[in-house]
Amino acid sequence: MLLDNHGRRITYLRLAVTDRCNLRCFYCMPEDGLNWLSRTELMSYEEMLRVCELLVKMGIDKIRITGGEPFVRKDIMQLLTALSKLEGLKELSLTTNGVLTAPHVAELKAIGVRSVNLSLDTLDAGRFFAITRRDEFANVMDTMHELLKHDMEVKINAVVMAGKNTQDIIPLVELTKDLPVSVRFIEEMPFNGDGHSYSGVLWDYVHIFDEIRSVYPDIQKVPDPQYSTAYNYQIPGHLGSIGVIAAYSRTFCGTCNRIRITPQGTLKNCLYDDGVLNIKDLMREGKSNTAIVDALRVAFNSREKDGWAAERKRMENPNFHESMATIGG
Repeated sequence: MLLDNHGRRITYLRLAVTDRCNLRCFYCMPEDGLNWLSRTELMSYEEMLRVCELLVKMGIDKIRITGGEPFVRKDIMQLLTALSKLEGLKELSLTTNGVLTAPHVAELKAIGVRSVNLSLDTLDAGRFFAITRRDEFANVMDTMHELLKHDMEVKINAVVMAGKNTQDIIPLVELTKDLPVSVRFIEEMPFNGDGHSYSGVLWDYVHIFDEIRSVYPDIQKVPDPQYSTAYNYQIPGHLGSIGVIAAYSRTFCGTCNRIRITPQGTLKNCLYDDGVLNIKDLMREGKSNTAIVDALRVAFNSREKDGWAAERKRMENPNFHESMATIGG
């Protein structure tokens, strides 16, 4: 069992395999993109597999592959296939924007991937273009239907943004009537990489839920799974479900079981921290597996109490501006 210094069990790794993305969602990165990492700055697949194997032996039993967009990295299926064979790993999943995913769905299912999170902030093609700055709505919808055709568990992640897509909340909820999807509404977070200040979220989890309840007053609370970051709900008669994630309000920090590793190998104990250990550097310095495990344990034993404490520490660096594409959400 892997525990942090607050007695919280750590079982879940979110591994970002690239910072690159084929969309330019304004809440994630600047319009012109980022200064992309060079290939040498990224962890190789061999390095990723090595650290994942060590972490699974330490107690991680769930790995989610994120980005950037995972499918823009060449031969990503090779890594996924290798990870799926790790002894002790119970769940392998991924988050994708769906632009390039549809042709890989059958293979994903074949290697044991059962759950896919699909980023989709609107069901309107025009607003999709305004938000993502790319005309890829049809491809994303194709991916959603392909996932459902293969009986995959589909979670739709929608970031709720004032003045951008709040009119999409109810249409997205309506997807759950006839489709077995979980639509999760996420508070906007301060990680767009442009250095602008962020004064807080206008549409917090309470506001989002109140909007849904105004149309569906019979919406019912359902039990939240252990370690859930979402408050989960069901509308009577609907096939799917609804979740509301307090990503900025951070109401779930007390039970957080997750860690993150960025594409360049930086371990983040919290979405909001500045990174606590560069694992890639340790591997390239020739450190043994034992030395790397020891360094990981030290890092896990200095975890901040919650996301607010992690953010306060990060903000001590006035020049720190991070994009969601570099940390994997």
